Amino acid sequence: MFESLTEKLGRTFKDLRGHGRLSEKNIQDALKDVRMALLEADVNYKVVKRLVEDIRQRAVGQEVLESLTPGQQVIKVVNEELIRLMGETGHELNLTGRSPFVFMLVGLQGSGKTTTAAKLARHLKGKGRNPYLVPADVYRPAAIDQLTKLGAQIAIPVHPSVQDRKPEDLCAEAIQQGTASGSDILLLDTAGRLHVDEALMEELVRIKEAVNPAEILFVADAMTGQDAVTVAKRFDELLDITGVVLTKTEGDARGGAALSIRAVTGKPVKFVGVGEKLDALEPFHPERMASRILGMGDMLSLIEKAQTDFDEEEALRLQDKIKKREFDLEDFRQQLKQVKKLGSLESILGMLPGMGQLKQLKKMKPDEKELVKVEAIINSMTRDERRNHKLINGSRRKRIARGSGTKVQDVNRLLKNFAQTKKMMEQFTRKGGRGIPALFH
Repeated sequence: MFESLTEKLGRTFKDLRGHGRLSEKNIQDALKDVRMALLEADVNYKVVKRLVEDIRQRAVGQEVLESLTPGQQVIKVVNEELIRLMGETGHELNLTGRSPFVFMLVGLQGSGKTTTAAKLARHLKGKGRNPYLVPADVYRPAAIDQLTKLGAQIAIPVHPSVQDRKPEDLCAEAIQQGTASGSDILLLDTAGRLHVDEALMEELVRIKEAVNPAEILFVADAMTGQDAVTVAKRFDELLDITGVVLTKTEGDARGGAALSIRAVTGKPVKFVGVGEKLDALEPFHPERMASRILGMGDMLSLIEKAQTDFDEEEALRLQDKIKKREFDLEDFRQQLKQVKKLGSLESILGMLPGMGQLKQLKKMKPDEKELVKVEAIINSMTRDERRNHKLINGSRRKRIARGSGTKVQDVNRLLKNFAQTKKMMEQFTRKGGRGIPALFH
């Protein structure tokens, strides 16, 4: 989302190198570039003006710390001001008091409310909660069908909504039914419009009065930039929203909404959608987002994702097999599946410090199809071949290539890479390393 902004800020900070002191002139020159980069990222102009002035006041005249260059000193100030702008700390959902807790999702049509409702339900289920999904958009049968199907995918109950009911009555009924069935959280997927209108807002006010929600979450499409901030402000004025969920942040959004929405509405961003899959939802951490913007990566989010998605027992089993030099293609295939759980290779690399600024990395986008091809080749092998790759002679390689829809050269390349990987892992283990689990866990 912040690729362009990160690149431009990186160039600006690089130009500050070589100065012994942060003077008024070199700071002003740098801040002109910072201001332009933020405006091009579609950050609200009032927010940009205030942010740049705060940075200037803190940076001008500061002695450069012995451990830092002038550029690093400014990065430190900018990082702290970005964190402050976006809310300083992450904000959890309000789960205080007696259950059931009702979370009302609001926003314009097409912002991603329905998918977000399912993502939130999956997230809360992983926290030990018992969510209940409520399709409250009685105007679009497709919205009810979509949420019903999504609920089935993640094994979460969905209220049997029908179109001939008033939304507020349907929601009140759903709370009674959901509570009776043991659910402690209800997620209301309300109707949207293509734009804010009086009829929509009156309906949402009636639902709010009928169910007294613990949270009213405004779901905003990050791709719409400043429009998302403007609409969020209008929803807040009428409904007093408690937080924001930004969707589609994995796309070509320039980042303006993420940087502006807290400053304009005063309400925190609580979650960000980072992909289409139902596990592609992350709690919003201002300090981690600021780190990504400045090209410093986000190792904490990557570690947390690995801890959630990786199987500890499987990692230890593989570690033991590597020590005994028994690591085979069966295990290699299992590791590929584990890595794929983390998301796209591009998103993983983007969390590593400095990776986003490497020009050669931008030109060389990771090819996800290669992982699919590798897995297809391994799947075309017999069990004995996966356990002992040395059995795979010329005729077997031809058979495997035909079965996987690849070429013999692809099979040869995989076997060569696997042999090299296995050798490296064994050397790692002999030197006291933890082997492949240490790389991915």
